[in-house]
Amino acid sequence: MTRALSTPDADRAAAFAADARSDGLAVSLVGECATEFEGRAERSLPAGVRSVLWKPDDTVLVHGATGRDPDAWATGGSVAVEANQGTLELRCGDGDAADALTVRFESVHHAAAFDPADADADAEVSGTESDLKERVLANPDLVEPGFQPRSTERETPAGPVDVYGRGRDGAVVVVELKARRVGPSAASQLERYVNALRRDLHADADVRGVLVAPEITEKTRYLLAENGLSFSPVE
Repeated sequence: MTRALSTPDADRAAAFAADARSDGLAVSLVGECATEFEGRAERSLPAGVRSVLWKPDDTVLVHGATGRDPDAWATGGSVAVEANQGTLELRCGDGDAADALTVRFESVHHAAAFDPADADADAEVSGTESDLKERVLANPDLVEPGFQPRSTERETPAGPVDVYGRGRDGAVVVVELKARRVGPSAASQLERYVNALRRDLHADADVRGVLVAPEITEKTRYLLAENGLSFSPVE
């Protein structure tokens, strides 16, 4: 599974990175960025074109144009990504962490996401989102009774929808699939897809969103309910 964007603005790059990590993918960002590191040794790097790799275990590596070793890195703790006044910020480390790294992109030239497991052709992977999609397509009632899938990976202004279909009542149903326990970013991702389709279709279109996953956090459950979205637990 690979995804890519060329010259996205800060908002789109932040959404892309957050969605990709929510799906368990590694994220690569290339662009003009500066870094600040606070902790046992405070240091910073001036703005320059660098490559940043955000791994699924929340390790972040910042590479310059030369050299084998990263110019900056962070391991452990949480990683947050957001757009802030036209810049993309990647903050690594909890608020009270001993070491905290902030990467601030003035511009993103290229964003990519990929599944590291795909690099091992001999690896046998089970329990993936592809497996979950096959289950849903074979038994659509897992989403909701009477659900009729119409297409997969349907493009929207917010990105491709995993499964697009119609409910028993004729409403458009957007299905976001996650193969593991997920947090609030999955709810935000689904909300963006639903809002994009509401804008894309006629104004009075009835669009619902359903998150399908083995398990979600309580905060995710709250955000779904707050935005009129649903959760269907599927192992």
